[in-house]
Amino acid sequence: MWDARLMTDRDPLYSRHRFPAEIIAHAVWLYFRFPLSLRMVEDMLAARGIIVSHQTIRLWAEKFGRTFASDIRRRSSGRLGDKWRLDEAVISIRGEKHWLWRAVDHDGFVLEVLVQSRRNAEAAKRLMRKLLKGQRRAPRVMITDKLRSYDTAKREIMPGVEHRSHKGLNNRAENSHQPTRRRERIMKRFKSRGHLQRFVSIHDPIANLFHIPRHDISSSHHRELRAAAMSMWAKIARV
Repeated sequence: MWDARLMTDRDPLYSRHRFPAEIIAHAVWLYFRFPLSLRMVEDMLAARGIIVSHQTIRLWAEKFGRTFASDIRRRSSGRLGDKWRLDEAVISIRGEKHWLWRAVDHDGFVLEVLVQSRRNAEAAKRLMRKLLKGQRRAPRVMITDKLRSYDTAKREIMPGVEHRSHKGLNNRAENSHQPTRRRERIMKRFKSRGHLQRFVSIHDPIANLFHIPRHDISSSHHRELRAAAMSMWAKIARV
């Protein structure tokens, strides 16, 4: 059981917070690493003798989650795969359709995610521009479903990139929406477009850090990669 009275040397990031950095970082890790509600995280901490409200955990998730996600994005910029898979999924928010546009590489690491109100060429262009800015390079190959907006946008934004348009080739991008779908059910839907964008902008980089492709990998190697991810998380969370 953790003792909230045991305070470590205070990093400036955690100044003016009465809980130790280890507890704050652990709560943020639980919330974004697993499909848990804020109240579930509250109960899990309470089981360890740490009494903190779910409202406080929400504030921690937003404040510290943004900082951690930004650090992860900075560390991974330009290092992910050069075969990009793009896909869009509809999300209903207060009865209105919004589109969650997401790009992943060939190993399933999320490259970019963008919530938009349209499913057209302009929306596809915004995603591609954001991708190029974040990755600092164009892909070798871009794979999409048969939505013609991708082809229109690609001709303007990345004219020299090979484009493969085939629904059967894009399962990895389609599957990348599943964690958001699970969280949508846990949270009983997202409250607004901004709420969804804030969540996925934090969740997806953290998910990337702990995403370990399981194909052609031994159990011992998997444990090593998991330990390395946890070590990197400790550095990013400054604990």
